[in-house]
Amino acid sequence: MFSKFTSILQHAVEALAPSLPLQEDFVYHWKAITHYYIETSDDKAPVTDTNIPSHLEQMLDILTQEEGERESGETGPCMEYLLHHKILETLYTLGKADCPPGMKQQVLTFYTKLLAHIRQPLLPHINVHRPVQKLIRLCGEVLAAPTENEEIQFLCIVCSKLKQDPYLVDFFLENKSKRPDTKTPGGTEVVKENVLAPDTGQSRAEEQADPSSNHNNGNNYNLVTSLLNLTKSPDGRIVVKACEGLMLLVSLPEPAAAKCLTENTELCELLTDRLVSFYKALPQSMDPLDIETVESVNWGLDVYNLKEDAAVFTGKRALISFLSWLDYCDQLIKEAQKSAAAVMAKAVREKFFVSVMEPQLMQTSEVGILTSTALLNRIIRQVTSDALLQEMIYFLLGEEREPETQATMAQNPLRHRLIEHCDHLSDEISIMTLRLFEHLIQKPSQHILHSLLLRSLEERNYLENKPQEEREPLENGQPHDAVDLEEDPLFGDDLSPDSRLSGSDWLSSSPPQSPDHSKCDGKTEVHKIVNSFLCLVPDEAKSSYHVEGTGYDTYLRDAHRQFRDYCGVCQRWDWRGNPKPLEKCNLDSPFFEGHFLKVLFDRMGRILDQPYDVNLQVTAVLSKLSMFPHPHLHEYLLDPYINLAPGCRSLFSVIVRVVGDLMLRIQRIPDFTPKLLLVRKRLLGLEPEGINIDHMTLLEGVIVLEEFCKELAAIAFVKYHAAAAASP
Repeated sequence: MFSKFTSILQHAVEALAPSLPLQEDFVYHWKAITHYYIETSDDKAPVTDTNIPSHLEQMLDILTQEEGERESGETGPCMEYLLHHKILETLYTLGKADCPPGMKQQVLTFYTKLLAHIRQPLLPHINVHRPVQKLIRLCGEVLAAPTENEEIQFLCIVCSKLKQDPYLVDFFLENKSKRPDTKTPGGTEVVKENVLAPDTGQSRAEEQADPSSNHNNGNNYNLVTSLLNLTKSPDGRIVVKACEGLMLLVSLPEPAAAKCLTENTELCELLTDRLVSFYKALPQSMDPLDIETVESVNWGLDVYNLKEDAAVFTGKRALISFLSWLDYCDQLIKEAQKSAAAVMAKAVREKFFVSVMEPQLMQTSEVGILTSTALLNRIIRQVTSDALLQEMIYFLLGEEREPETQATMAQNPLRHRLIEHCDHLSDEISIMTLRLFEHLIQKPSQHILHSLLLRSLEERNYLENKPQEEREPLENGQPHDAVDLEEDPLFGDDLSPDSRLSGSDWLSSSPPQSPDHSKCDGKTEVHKIVNSFLCLVPDEAKSSYHVEGTGYDTYLRDAHRQFRDYCGVCQRWDWRGNPKPLEKCNLDSPFFEGHFLKVLFDRMGRILDQPYDVNLQVTAVLSKLSMFPHPHLHEYLLDPYINLAPGCRSLFSVIVRVVGDLMLRIQRIPDFTPKLLLVRKRLLGLEPEGINIDHMTLLEGVIVLEEFCKELAAIAFVKYHAAAAASP
């Protein structure tokens, strides 16, 4: 009570007294603090019962005022006094001893406000960065300490200052050989002795040394260590702030800091260990739909209600925790300096993907395969950082570049198993794995397409080596929904300058024509190709023209939009030099379409005999592959007229075989066309479910086949039109 009265009296006297020059005022407040330690006999009273907080606040106000009154960058006498008299060193000593109780909190606040409010660079001064270094070491020492909030505020302001001036990070890479702070028991007597000769934690010789000269593998990065400790806080807000601080530090461009970060701290261990523990906390069995549809997550906004989450589905809370931490790892790697990003991404690959996920994906339990594949699919969709994406792709597909053969198809066990799962006995596993590849091929990585497809097509040895007479196109008459393509309102005129596709060098419409494949004028070529796809399905097997809104023009609009997106994804890829001219291709080498296309073509060949949902997923993957602006893919998947070498198949040839089989089966099914129309209307929700219809799988397969052919026709037309628009 007496001390509070003294404080009030002091403020009253100060208000009545004439204002002192700033330096005198500053020195007065500092001496008032030091006199407290010399004169007090009660070292148990909390600091809030003393005038120390008020004096510190006044000192900050004076320093801020002084800077505001001077030229930018000019150091005033008050700041000179603070630096020359090592005030921050003394405050560090008092904070370390936490005398009086709560002093550590006051010191942390003072440092934080000083760094935040003063615009001139303070950290380059040895009498600032040295005590700041040592105060950093006091942070995160005790879990759930009462000063955690002040600690994280202090650490984050230091991080933000380093973000502004990255070269300053040199001062915070501390040589491990330095003598650590001398541990002294807390107490007034110790503090009294040290107050005018502050603990610097170093010998006189070390004080003379240049702190930026200690660049070696024996460096400590205490700023990172303290932040890592605070990520273990039970207070979620502290954890998020600590993660934000780490995000700032990993982005610093200084190579020495990046090396120290990954070699001399436990950052990589924290990322991977936590990812593994969150993953292992997930239920062994989860509904793939729950995994796929759980709301998108942001690591900094992971708020939740346990009761509500449990009511939605078991494991939702664990799933969100895992996905949130994955998001943090991904964002951290995205922001990180390049060499640090590569090291962190490799750690995630080895400690999480290889050690934890691979055994899950290779297991034999169908429930386990389904859950782990659904989780992997969600991970693929979520990863956006280049370094982590690359490591994940190498984990899934391997790093091989040479053409695939039947003999080497299984050399990467995980890749082999995942592709095999696209044709699994379990339809659910097949659909989920096909969906995984659908998402994978849309990621911005050239290696994915090369591994799965292009390395098998680069020699173009699917082409017949000997010239033949040009084959006549299939002419079955105009389809019911055929339109004059060149007069379509979407494509009738040249694309406007704003909508032209850039970087279309690959689009010489198709690879250089073989001698036996004479080039007609563009319009004729487009019509022939488009109508080849549209006329593939016989009239009696078509049903879309009876139902409004299922015409070819819908696919044209979708293909136009999607193709632009795919060109955007591929524009940075080095596809120059393609297509490979035939004279440089090794057409005599045996052709193998590659494991991935083999499985897709095999499934496509069974479209009349497998479930509707499987067919939708197979055709979705194939249509996306057809969309890519690579000439070999375009030729192999979208050119009906290529001369295939004996024993080879293309997408068109696979569909031709399916249609041949269909025409035989139609003869054996009475009322085929009315049944087909009824099934289509049911699928569209235009007819209620009624009595069972015979040959339902076949009828659904025919509908998917018709739609797929229209989609391929639209893609082919859009790509040819884009080539014409891009040509000079």
